[in-house]
Amino acid sequence: MDFTKTTEQDSKYNHLEKMSVSELLQNINNEDKTVAYAVENALPQIESLTNEVVNKLKNGGRLFYIGAGTSGRLGILDASECPPTFGVPHELVIGLIAGGDSAIRKAVEFAEDSERHGWKDLQKENITDKDFVIGIAASGTTPYVIGALKKCHENNISTGCITCNAGSPLANTAQYPVVVVVGAEFVTGSSRMKAGTAQKLVLNMVSTAAMVQLGKVKGNKMIDMQLSNNKLVDRGVRMIMSELRISENEAQRLLEKYKNVRNVINNFKNE
Repeated sequence: MDFTKTTEQDSKYNHLEKMSVSELLQNINNEDKTVAYAVENALPQIESLTNEVVNKLKNGGRLFYIGAGTSGRLGILDASECPPTFGVPHELVIGLIAGGDSAIRKAVEFAEDSERHGWKDLQKENITDKDFVIGIAASGTTPYVIGALKKCHENNISTGCITCNAGSPLANTAQYPVVVVVGAEFVTGSSRMKAGTAQKLVLNMVSTAAMVQLGKVKGNKMIDMQLSNNKLVDRGVRMIMSELRISENEAQRLLEKYKNVRNVINNFKNE
């Protein structure tokens, strides 16, 4: 089915090379301001997808992101931040990119053009029908992603997607599509810009809402975060001081003893 790739339409700005740095920055910022409103228009779709993600995770499933290029990198970024932020296992949210891990830093030519490799990468992770797969592709036409989702359906695995082109093959393939129409990019076709920003916003929403629903946040605090550096240890101490109304020294002592903010709160009455 024919459709218009709005992400590939000509920029409404021209002669970029003649603009001053100030003009370039202002115009890019003007375009960026529109992204959050485009995401807002997709909130009902994001809600449907997130509810299904929560359902799968609560029933022992995992969340997979699969994409190519910028889209794949954004999925890996979101997946990699779930364990330190929410204290979940690294295997709970998994990001896959066309071309493998080397493609995170350096583009792998034509990796996204294979309809078979996406499913092969999912199979390496022993994917089952308990899991949920989100395909990420700004264009909505990436064979690596679309092929993976089609095979998921053949194996009774639920799917969603995040794309920026309405009526795209990916949007028509996914069971829970999220379509954020951001329009033409400032640099024509550079979907790492507005489209990438939109995808990042949606990923933030999906993973954060899911983790809150899974009980990984108390009040507004990340009580299951991994204390992997001094900044996070200090944050943990402040959380404990605020929650339990105790001194900094006492909070530090308890955190050293129990190694985790949630554990401190749960065991405080026994102290």
